[in-house]
Amino acid sequence: MRAMATKATSTKKPNEAFLKPVQPDDKLAAVVGSAPLPRTELTKKLWDYIRSHKLQDEKKKTLINADAALKAVFDGKSQVTMFEMTKLVSNHLVK
Repeated sequence: MRAMATKATSTKKPNEAFLKPVQPDDKLAAVVGSAPLPRTELTKKLWDYIRSHKLQDEKKKTLINADAALKAVFDGKSQVTMFEMTKLVSNHLVK
């Protein structure tokens, strides 16, 4: 008989920097809310907003089309890549 493989539990801890709450500025707060939240949760809320408003480009999924609220976060750009979005969003965190 074959022994069943057991699933190893991970001992890797999540990065503390991602779990530390960050404060969105007024422009970003219009999209994700004004309460301080961990970066992971901020990213989740941002993607929830993008999906619920159907802002992901239909043809090229790596592009995000900005509505009025996101345009303020994206420094006036009407379309950005996912990677550019991360950089632009980090500029809207109160330090």
